[in-house]
Amino acid sequence: MGGLKTQKRLAAAVLKTGKGRIRLKDTKEVGEAITREDMRALIKKGLAVKIQKKGAARVSAVKRLAQKRKGRRSSRGSRKGKLGARLDRKQLWIKQTRGLRMLLAGLREKELVEKSDYKRLYRMVKGNAFRNRKHLMFYLRENDLLKKAGQKTPQPMKAGGK
Repeated sequence: MGGLKTQKRLAAAVLKTGKGRIRLKDTKEVGEAITREDMRALIKKGLAVKIQKKGAARVSAVKRLAQKRKGRRSSRGSRKGKLGARLDRKQLWIKQTRGLRMLLAGLREKELVEKSDYKRLYRMVKGNAFRNRKHLMFYLRENDLLKKAGQKTPQPMKAGGK
């Protein structure tokens, strides 16, 4: 295509686009077009065409997102970022601590743990002494801090009394 620079510029102006998106058929008729009016006529005939912009297809991205919503594609190899980026350390701490505190409160309510032990265990939970609920229960059984349900605690004798 030689010597159609002016025609390409005219076509771009008429079609309101860049020169790179214009395709001209290399005919004598196109070479003779020197006005915008001539170019409009050629566009109607289909000798000057505006090329469609290329877009990025979103089909695969939409499919992937649908899978992720279902909980797929989240295995170790698919993860990006550190664990702290996926789940905030503070939020994890709050979740774990609340679980342990609720367990302790339930045990105290059922009178399976004494008040003094409860206070000490509560502080231990705050000090991150237990990994999880199972670990806390293991600790209670190991140290005989769990009473059997309905078991009375022996009351300490008063000084000088029988």
